[in-house]
Amino acid sequence: MSIMQQSSKAQDRTLGVWFQQIQQGQIKLPRFQRLEAWDRGRVTSFLNTIINNLPVGVTLALEVAGKGKFISRYISSAEPAVPGTVTQHLLDGQQRLTAFWRSVHNNYEWEAYFIDLPEFDRIGEASGETAIRCIPRWVNKNKLRMPRWAEDPAQCLERGLVPLSLLRPEDISGEIEGWVKMASLPLKPKPDEADAFTKLEDYSAFQDRLKSKISALRERVKFFNLPYLSLPAETEKEVALQVFINMNTNSRPLSLYDIIVAEVESVNEESLHQREASLHEKCPHAARYGELRDLILSTSALLQDQLPNNRGMIDMDKKVLVDNWPKLERGLERMAAFLAGQGVFDQARLPTNAVLAVIAASYEFIPDDGDFLAKAERLLRRYLWSAFFTDRYENTAATRAFADFKAIKALLQRPQFTNEEELTVPVLNRSEYPLANADSLMAAGWPKAMGIEARGILAITTYLGAYDFADNKRAYYESVQDREYHHIFPDALLSEVEINSSLALNCALITWKTNRAIGRKDPLAYLQERVAWADAGVVADRLKSHLISFDLLSNAHYADLQGAALKEKLSKDFDDFLRDRANLVVAAMESLAAGASPSIEALWSSRQTANGSVAA
Repeated sequence: MSIMQQSSKAQDRTLGVWFQQIQQGQIKLPRFQRLEAWDRGRVTSFLNTIINNLPVGVTLALEVAGKGKFISRYISSAEPAVPGTVTQHLLDGQQRLTAFWRSVHNNYEWEAYFIDLPEFDRIGEASGETAIRCIPRWVNKNKLRMPRWAEDPAQCLERGLVPLSLLRPEDISGEIEGWVKMASLPLKPKPDEADAFTKLEDYSAFQDRLKSKISALRERVKFFNLPYLSLPAETEKEVALQVFINMNTNSRPLSLYDIIVAEVESVNEESLHQREASLHEKCPHAARYGELRDLILSTSALLQDQLPNNRGMIDMDKKVLVDNWPKLERGLERMAAFLAGQGVFDQARLPTNAVLAVIAASYEFIPDDGDFLAKAERLLRRYLWSAFFTDRYENTAATRAFADFKAIKALLQRPQFTNEEELTVPVLNRSEYPLANADSLMAAGWPKAMGIEARGILAITTYLGAYDFADNKRAYYESVQDREYHHIFPDALLSEVEINSSLALNCALITWKTNRAIGRKDPLAYLQERVAWADAGVVADRLKSHLISFDLLSNAHYADLQGAALKEKLSKDFDDFLRDRANLVVAAMESLAAGASPSIEALWSSRQTANGSVAA
């Protein structure tokens, strides 16, 4: 049935009625709706609209007769003590009604809302016209909510501020009377004052004016019209969902995830948000590599043989998405464990996120143990490091990831696949996608940026353990969170002769004992100042885990050089250092991209053999 065949009716409804129905639990939100999204500015703007009695757009409600079509939840902080009969599902208008409900109940944690009444301001803080003011709240070191005056009626009124909660459209006459009494108490004349009787009459008149102002504002709020478009209870579920998507897209665009959440709700009558939260509990490490919802969608698309992009995610069968959930959970959990085992610990150090869904979806075809597990993970290792050190994923990553996944899937479905057959995976085809060479690695930029090769170089070192220069901790997820990207040849030194220092091969991910100004220093002198220095042999071993030669650094002395002499020696030493490290990275890269597991010792041994001498 099309939307045009449905009857809908626009109706007026005052905030007083909205308030009462929310209070009684008659109005709920379909659970697929995103949570509160308005900031203080949006909330304040909407409340000012109400106070100034200006028009607002319509909301959208689906009538409920009997069992609702959608799983639902109450508006934030509005769950009734005794739930009433649900009569409507609010499809659009959540942000407005949540802002109204929470502000008049003063239950925001970090802000409070007041009406600014200039005629009652005695210290000159009022804005000049009646308006809403948001007062930020915070907790001080003594665990007191600040500012303290915001909880003192007398100090609030001194500033011309009345709590918005006094405009709550229900019978709170006692609460208003008590607040006015406390707020005006400092103005009450003492019995022994001159003209005490006259002053008391003025005081009573002041209270009456204040109560009259509050009463007028209460009437304005209570009878403020917030109209809504009503869809009848017999509206088909998918039609109501489409109207919801259209109305939200016209105001603030929904994310792709929001839309898929709604569609899953429509076909499965369950919350994707709840499944996401459960997945995060079961697979907490997966979220280290990116937004969990992005991983859910891209991996789910591949599990349905769809492209891991917006088009593929939209085309997914949403019922199958839910049916595949156990595969998704297992795949993301195994993906995170596999990446950690390859020395890639989080999103900040991930060379390309295109590999994530491919690896996660591939685990549908990989057992938990046995010989085939080792063979399959060898294939994934080849895929991963080839993705890091070829240009295949520099452009159109989703399309190419899809092609690689299809080839990997075909192999994994035939456990007897051969090494030669692995070349059917496009990224492993060296004639089409050759691995990086030393020259290209020497040009790779700073790995904190998003360059794939640059982060790939860093990933090689973390794969090898990359022991910290200072505390000798091996690289793992927790330890690298405290490390920083630092230049091996100091930036100040290289800048003096206009040499670019921000290269991936001049970077080490290590912890410093200080991060003061560096100045112009030799590399080893610079390191010695920055870390808890051990003896030369220990430091040399730590440097080796980063594929850095201690001997090359120890020969880099420039204290007595300047001008052309400095540039000549520094240029040669820096180039020698970069090329030496590049050759070591290439050796590790080639081994990993072939599916092997190189060790630090083997890499340095091969370097010594290639150089024809023993070098540290």
